Formats: sequence, structure tokens, C-alpha cells
Amino acid sequence: MIKKAILLAVATVSIHMLTACNGIFDDIYDQPKPVVPAKGQLVIDATSWTDWYYVDLPRLQRLAEEGDEDALLKAQSEFEKHPIPFTLSEGKGDGRSGQYLYWFDVWGEGIQNNEFRQFTETDAQQDPEEWSFAVHRNNVRTNGGAVYETQYTSFDQLPESSTEFANKEFTADEWSENEVWSSKEQMLLSLVPSQGININKVLSSWLEFKFNVPPDYKPNKHVFILRLADGTYAALQLADFISPEGKKCFLTINYKYPY
Repeated sequence: MIKKAILLAVATVSIHMLTACNGIFDDIYDQPKPVVPAKGQLVIDATSWTDWYYVDLPRLQRLAEEGDEDALLKAQSEFEKHPIPFTLSEGKGDGRSGQYLYWFDVWGEGIQNNEFRQFTETDAQQDPEEWSFAVHRNNVRTNGGAVYETQYTSFDQLPESSTEFANKEFTADEWSENEVWSSKEQMLLSLVPSQGININKVLSSWLEFKFNVPPDYKPNKHVFILRLADGTYAALQLADFISPEGKKCFLTINYKYPY
């Protein structure tokens, strides 16, 4: 009992450290410089628990071809947030979109052992007209795409053409109701609500959440191949997930499109 109480106390501090946006020494030390994406990089502050951020790869390609460096830099680093719905507006929902409350066995076998508790129907997620993939913390969705994980750890190792992957088995998005965590308020009670939505579990594996003491994330440095709905290909790699201030899920993504 004492051991569990100690673990709970440590976890409380750890969760606050893991999810805090501001450091306690902000007024003492100089603030870190903002991260500026390099050529072929995206910088996305995906630390919010309640928002999705969308990437339009063909738009990035057009801006690069037009030579508009300022517009390209903005498109690589400034992303409009698209909130996760928490309510149901007029009319009826689709019977599936909503918040799914799950109990997770964080003090026992781990979060892979979990049980459904409650469903609250909401509006469906509102997507922009044009997008290739979207991120929410360590979750990733595609717009009708599919993903293949390579064993390469650098774009320099990739074959010259994506045709080398044409016969590989790509994985499409699939339904999830306990992985897109949307609140940490009841986490210490082992209860976490999640948005019910399709996600790409292969691409989402580039950043795995570990509920250790303290909680942490485990990055996967492999290069992933995204096949877009129009049949074009992109190479993606998670280069970093920590901001200069130490916030987790602040994503730096290497991309190559078209590939």
C-alpha cells in the first residue's frame, strides 16, 4: 500500500512535468530560440490534447516550385488548429464519433490492458478540404492514404525511386477509440477519454507513449513511406519530438514529396 502511494505521488509530479507548457525558471533564464524548419522539414507544436494539425504536401510542393521561400517557411511551421469535438450540435450524430472513456491498468499490467467505461456522442471531426496527413500529439491520420514502415533511418539510404515499394504491404487508417487521448484530468484515476476516429497505427508508431514512472515517449527513427490517395508517394521521418523548452510532442518531421 505504501509502495503504491509513493508511486502515485511520483506519477503525479511526473505527469505535471510531462504535460507542463511552462518551466518554473522562465523568468530567470533566457528563452530558447524558436525552432526554424530546415529545407524538407516541418515543425509542428502538437502538444495540445484537444487539437489536430493538418499537413498538405502538394501545397508544400507548389510553394517550393514557385520559389516563394517566405510562404513555404510559414507553411512548414505555422499550422491552424482543428479542435476535437466534445459536444453534439443540432440533429443526430453518426452514432460512432465521440469521446470514449477507458480505464487503463497503469499500476498493473500496463496501458495495453484496458476496459471501456463510457461513450459520449459528439460531432465528427471537421477536416480541411485539402490535406495529406494530420497529427495530434503522438497520433497520426492520413487522408485516404496508407503507410509502409522501412528499416531505413536516413533519407540518404532510400532507393532512388518510390517504385521500389510498389509491391510492399501498405497499411490504411483504422478505427481507434482508446488511443487519441483528449484529456489528462482523470489520468491519476487510470481513466482517460479518447476521440473515436480513424488513425494510421503504422505511422503513429513513430512516437510511442510509455506510462512509466516518470511517463515518457519512445521515438522510432525509421523512415515511413506514405502513399497518398492520388497514388503519389512521400517519405516521412520523425526527427525530434521535444521543443527547446522541453515540451513533448513538439514535432520536427523530415519529409520528401513527391518521392
